[in-house]
Amino acid sequence: MGKIIEINGPLVTIELADVRTGEEVNVGTMNLSGEVISRQGARALVQVYEPTESLRPGEPVTALGHPLSVELGPGLLGGIFDGVQRPLLEYAKQRGDFVPRGVHISPLDHSRLWRFEPAPDLAAGAQIQSGALLGSVQETPAILHRILAPPGVDGRLLDIISASDVTVDGVVARVESEQGVLHELKLFHRWPVRTPRPYLSRDEAVAPLLTGQRILDTFFPLVKGGRAAIPGPFGAGKTMVQQQIARWSDADIVIFVGCGERGNELVDILESFPKLADPHSGRSLMERTLLVANTSNMPVVAREASIYVGITLAEYYRDQGYDVVLVADSTSRWAEALREVAGRQGQMPVEEGYPAYLASRLAGFYERAGRVRTFAGENGSVTLIGAVSPPGGDFSEPVTNHTKEIVQCFWALSKELADARHYPAVDWVESFSGYVASCSGWWAEHVDPRWAEHRAAALGVLSQAEELARIVNLVGPEALSQQQRWALEGVALFKEGVLQQSALDPVDSYCSPQKQFALLDQMLSIYRQGSKLLEFGVPVQELLRLPLLAEAQRLKGAYSNDQMDELHRFSARADGEFKRLSDEYARHGKAVA
Repeated sequence: MGKIIEINGPLVTIELADVRTGEEVNVGTMNLSGEVISRQGARALVQVYEPTESLRPGEPVTALGHPLSVELGPGLLGGIFDGVQRPLLEYAKQRGDFVPRGVHISPLDHSRLWRFEPAPDLAAGAQIQSGALLGSVQETPAILHRILAPPGVDGRLLDIISASDVTVDGVVARVESEQGVLHELKLFHRWPVRTPRPYLSRDEAVAPLLTGQRILDTFFPLVKGGRAAIPGPFGAGKTMVQQQIARWSDADIVIFVGCGERGNELVDILESFPKLADPHSGRSLMERTLLVANTSNMPVVAREASIYVGITLAEYYRDQGYDVVLVADSTSRWAEALREVAGRQGQMPVEEGYPAYLASRLAGFYERAGRVRTFAGENGSVTLIGAVSPPGGDFSEPVTNHTKEIVQCFWALSKELADARHYPAVDWVESFSGYVASCSGWWAEHVDPRWAEHRAAALGVLSQAEELARIVNLVGPEALSQQQRWALEGVALFKEGVLQQSALDPVDSYCSPQKQFALLDQMLSIYRQGSKLLEFGVPVQELLRLPLLAEAQRLKGAYSNDQMDELHRFSARADGEFKRLSDEYARHGKAVA
């Protein structure tokens, strides 16, 4: 047992022999939770995950013998945890609305019985390797929890229990290693959060993560196992975009990490998520969702640990063969926690006061995303989506700049678009995706082989928007040529008819890939046919008077994902209208074929 030497906010200097860097400790008479982050001689520096008010030098410190770890087992889904995996709902039930200091409640319910079904092909004497399937537990009606041999466990299976009801502490199998070490395997195990969980090999991610948001899926797609960032200033709609992804994405499991965000925003998420219905199953969304809530008024170092807790939970379900999406809101607040701790340690600041290791920490976090081949022979993935909150919307600040170099999908939010009530406010000029080539094969096979071509053509039209708007603001629309005026209408078609999407519209909140392509194809067809008529000599005023232009912009909310036939009938009617106009001008000698 050691003792406290000095207290500096969340950092406490202790004297404790043989304690290791990264080891978890209990600090003071209140047994506050902490982690050793450095040591020098007999002294060590501890970051404490709870408020240190009233802590005094001389109080005892106890090493726990293991690094900061999380409990992994059935009962996690549907839970709400803080930055170091304390179960907030259980704390509220036992202790009220405020989390008391020094009170430790297990993240898992160790008294609950789970129905364990052993793997049918397992028998005593079989060779067991890390990640081998031992059996399963029905964690929620939506998710079958696969019980795997923990990493590092290899050897001969001595015995495994038959189908029965057991607690997470119950031994379900015993394995003897080649060295004669006996491993008693339970429904749960612990894993250090800063250590990536092992896997057999990495696979190339080829399937897109479908979010139902047209600006994301069609124009800047993300693959399962990919890395994405959502940068944007205050009020640009980051939280709503993340909620749409969490609700509508075709991932098996969603983990939402609220890292240092304002309490009122997180409360809104915590209250709304349990009430949401899973659009894929019709059941509660919480049956496949897990929330890690660490608000800005919680201890700053717990904020630093929260994203590691979230990614470890994601890797655990990935190892079971599931596709997991982790949404972190926001990595900027996490970086601010790094900056505060580094400042208290007296480390040399670099860009805007951030520590020199900011870029490497960000890269290490995003590197834990990916699609892998698990030891059990399954394919699983972790998709990381990190929100970034640059001060004043300055994308050149360090966190946004480093993140942009790391991720391959960048969904930049624009304050100007948000102020114009254009949501999602994703800027098609600043945004990019490095997964277009990977996703094109999926779109060609499952939707339409023209997807990549249509996407490029639409972005080409949209790229003219800024220049044309500048001309109109300076000299008015009359100064534009016929083709430029039609291009301006084309920009409006794509912006209003495809890119804009209301999260509150019961019809348009989610858009299937087939409907996404149909809308894109319709707007592109109208634009191309109008351009052709202009070449034939039809005045642009005639085109702008067509009622079908306004009708086309309303198609997204007029027809649901199941009404594709109605969309195709509108397309045929639009083609007929353009044909009528062309024939009319041809008959009167007003057009040149």
